[in-house]
Amino acid sequence: MLNPEDFIHVAEECGLIEPIGQWVLLEACRQSRRWSDAGFGVIPVAVNVSAVEFLAKDFLSGVRAVLIATGVQPANLELEPTESVLMQDAEAAVVTLHALKEMGVRLAIDDFGTGYSSFTYLRRFPIDTIKVDRSFVLEISTVPEDITIVSAMIDIGKSMNRRVVAEGVETRSQLDFLQSHACSEGQGFFFSHPLPAEQVGNLFKTGLRPWLIQSAAPDLDALNVP
Repeated sequence: MLNPEDFIHVAEECGLIEPIGQWVLLEACRQSRRWSDAGFGVIPVAVNVSAVEFLAKDFLSGVRAVLIATGVQPANLELEPTESVLMQDAEAAVVTLHALKEMGVRLAIDDFGTGYSSFTYLRRFPIDTIKVDRSFVLEISTVPEDITIVSAMIDIGKSMNRRVVAEGVETRSQLDFLQSHACSEGQGFFFSHPLPAEQVGNLFKTGLRPWLIQSAAPDLDALNVP
């Protein structure tokens, strides 16, 4: 097993990230259809997007081709570029994000808080979801500065009518803090470690544990399923 931080930069440097990213997007949408065809209803999927992919000239056509090939409705696909990716060329990012929104795809800012975006661009980005980076969530129960920062991020998202998802939730105290500050969604090991698709299907069959449904939205983000 290799963690993403061990190979993503290598794939970007040697030109492999675009075909890898296209394959990941295609497989995620295919899996969504498999779950739907198996009787689990509509299962949205969220897919990370690297900087090289997002800036590629054929990125939009690639997304469109996958949606057509798999029959997944655009509203059931959420793409997650990181904040730092969007800020590499913010003006170009605005154009690409609006084009994706015109397709009907949902959009999230991943690793929010690490990319130094301005409020001006936050208003211009047609984003549905803000995902608070796990580095801020990690210490919210012990570090006063992180408590203040995370609380401010949640307030920013809510004031802009965006979903706010906390990344890296690992403990009950972290979850309690987030819920007390009106962050209603989270992902992390507290809910589940990443699982193979067939095991996720078993979760759908047996039903989610009541505390999980009460603790966070019962979607793929809450389950932390890649």
